Amino acid sequence: MLEGLLIGLHTAFSIKNLLMVIGGCLIGTFIGMLPGLGPMSIIAIMIPVAISMGDASAALILLAGVYYGAIFGGSTSSILLNAPGVAGTVASSFDGYPMAKKGKAGKALTVAAIASFCGGTIGALLLMIFAPMLSSVALLFHSSEYFALMVVGLSAIAAFAGTGQVTKALMMTVLGLILATVGEGALFNMPRFTMGLMDLQSGFGFITLAMAMFALPEALFLVLKPNRASTDDGGEIKDLRITAKEAKSIAPVIGRQSLQGFFIGVLPGAGATIASFLGYAVERNIATKSEQDEFGKGSVKGLAAPETANNAACTGSFVPLLTLGIPGSGTTAILLGALIALNVSPGPRLMIDNPQVFWAVIVSMYIGNFILLILNLPLIPYIAKVLLIPRNYLIPFILFFTLMGAYIGQNNATELLLLVGFGICATALKFADYPLAPLLIGFILGGMLEDNFSRSMQLYDGVAFVWERPMTLGLLVLAVILVILPSYRARRARARAAGVADGD
Repeated sequence: MLEGLLIGLHTAFSIKNLLMVIGGCLIGTFIGMLPGLGPMSIIAIMIPVAISMGDASAALILLAGVYYGAIFGGSTSSILLNAPGVAGTVASSFDGYPMAKKGKAGKALTVAAIASFCGGTIGALLLMIFAPMLSSVALLFHSSEYFALMVVGLSAIAAFAGTGQVTKALMMTVLGLILATVGEGALFNMPRFTMGLMDLQSGFGFITLAMAMFALPEALFLVLKPNRASTDDGGEIKDLRITAKEAKSIAPVIGRQSLQGFFIGVLPGAGATIASFLGYAVERNIATKSEQDEFGKGSVKGLAAPETANNAACTGSFVPLLTLGIPGSGTTAILLGALIALNVSPGPRLMIDNPQVFWAVIVSMYIGNFILLILNLPLIPYIAKVLLIPRNYLIPFILFFTLMGAYIGQNNATELLLLVGFGICATALKFADYPLAPLLIGFILGGMLEDNFSRSMQLYDGVAFVWERPMTLGLLVLAVILVILPSYRARRARARAAGVADGD
């Protein structure tokens, strides 16, 4: 390992590769800040540029920099505008945007930058140490384990519901699962529930739904409730530094979610999105009652958890890519195509045949995370000044980025009609006090849930995989515990309160 690390240091610290790291991080951060332009789109566009270099190390360093740069910068639009264009930063808006509305935009961006840096750096360290070992662990996960992992993700919906809203959250999750069934199914390559529209054959676009659930209702709320624009204290830029108490409270969160996020990222098909949702859910479930009440209203822990987890998972997703040749996410699938185009075969022999590629990417991640921190922290006061613009003037910008993001996502004018329709429905649901996050979670996990369940059913001739695969059974038991635990805690709290009242 030491020899490989020296090779990586020598390769990554060449002038050309340092420029690739800086360029990738700059492009990724900028793209991540724009809702709708996720890392997949820009990496796909940049593959011809990377291939033309002819140097596999430089090409992968550039593309990897764009990837984790976009995840790093993706929190900005989520926090400032409530418009998450990257799936992995949806959970960051749950507490980041409320913090911004309270006048703590600078603090929210600082927490996001520090958490992202720590998650990415710890993830790179774990990647260096555990990559060969974790590749064998990833091989143990089959379709049934992935199905069970999706169920665990869905079982955490209680974390995204307010007090007494678990039923509403469950209904919204089911609605999200229903929306995920539109388009071609996993078992039969036949379109379903498309109402004869060719544009729906591939299903609803994630970007369209994300914008409709979060960004568009915000713009409509500003139109329907103009007094919000003038009374919000969100425009004042203050409190850019985190206090020692806040740093102490998020330190264990960053430690836990760096580990959890990385190991989730290692699993092919899991990725930063599931890691961020699970990270948020876990931290809320283990928090004290008073801290739980803060989640969704501007909790520092609620922001640090998904930001740490998604960056650690982003790094972890390189384990199956580099050691097995299996893409850990949609973005690493594009990176896999770039490697093959550069005549590099990722897999168990990559560390032997092309050690400079493997180790240079890992070393470049350390450099990239430092560059991202240096780029983002000094710019926070200037980025946060977006909120100095009167809220009603932001309406056209939110609408422009929302419409642009939805159109670019599918290059289809029908997406704009779907965006408006879903946006109006989401606004009505928001007025009725229904949580919108569970719908998006159900939609994101629904496709993967169906695919893996279908494959498991075919392989095991029914649901026998549940008891034939111990790891699957263990994950399903964990899912049941996650469903029961919030209700149990609420019942125990009510019993305790009743006991205190009787004592009085």
